[in-house]
Amino acid sequence: MDNKKTVFNPYLVLALGVTGISFSALLARMTAAPPAIIAFWRLVFTCLLLSPLALRDRLEFKTVSRRDFLLSLLSGLFLCLHFVFWFASLPRTTVSSATLLVNIHPLVVVTVGWLGKEKVRLQALPWAGVALAGIALLGASGLRVAGALTGNILAAAGGLMIAGYYLMGRLVRPRVAIGTYSVLVYSSSALLLLIVNLAAGNPFFGYRATDWLVFAALAAVPTICGHTLINWSLKYLPAGVISVSALGEPVIATILAIPLLSEIPGSLQLAGGLLVVLGIAIFQIKSRK
Repeated sequence: MDNKKTVFNPYLVLALGVTGISFSALLARMTAAPPAIIAFWRLVFTCLLLSPLALRDRLEFKTVSRRDFLLSLLSGLFLCLHFVFWFASLPRTTVSSATLLVNIHPLVVVTVGWLGKEKVRLQALPWAGVALAGIALLGASGLRVAGALTGNILAAAGGLMIAGYYLMGRLVRPRVAIGTYSVLVYSSSALLLLIVNLAAGNPFFGYRATDWLVFAALAAVPTICGHTLINWSLKYLPAGVISVSALGEPVIATILAIPLLSEIPGSLQLAGGLLVVLGIAIFQIKSRK
């Protein structure tokens, strides 16, 4: 699925990837394990699931240039820091506020694109603003909570890290196969999370059977069927398109929470969700050449 010319529609694969990552918050709520442990085991299980692919393509690792190898490791660092900052923000601020601030990444990615060679078409930019306005409505209630400055800063830092993750992927993916790139990124991120958990004194074992099922589900759905599909799309689509499209994650998560968690969205959430979907859809149409 990673040829120079693909029979798969990159926009469809991207939509499936965004849907996949939308299960992350729902699954994470099903375990009481420390957040950094959740992220660590999630990536360890992901590497185990990808190991047959890595063994099959093991010769490709030798063809990766030093530059692409280092950029892949940097992408893993960004992913690790995203997990650390994002999970650390949740106990210190509201979920809605954290969701809003962690989704500032399109501002960074689109701006970097303008400074480089991936300029988004001018007629598409206002619709990216519409999607961001929808995210602001989704997080409006959280912004009114006092005493959450630290949590808000951490969530924003998580957004900056995911921006770096997308930008590094866009640089590497045109030259490195998806299996090779995924293993390099996920394994380096897992190694860094190992260090974070050791420093924090988090226990690696002693969790319930249901917790281990959650760790495995996080690997299979939001990581392999989410992040990996998005990373695949980075070979064919600009990073700005990927970043703006990823704003659909909190909208899909809100929809999934209705049947799975019996959480009914309020009027502001509904209005924000509609703006996000409208903004993403028209942004993609306008940004296509």
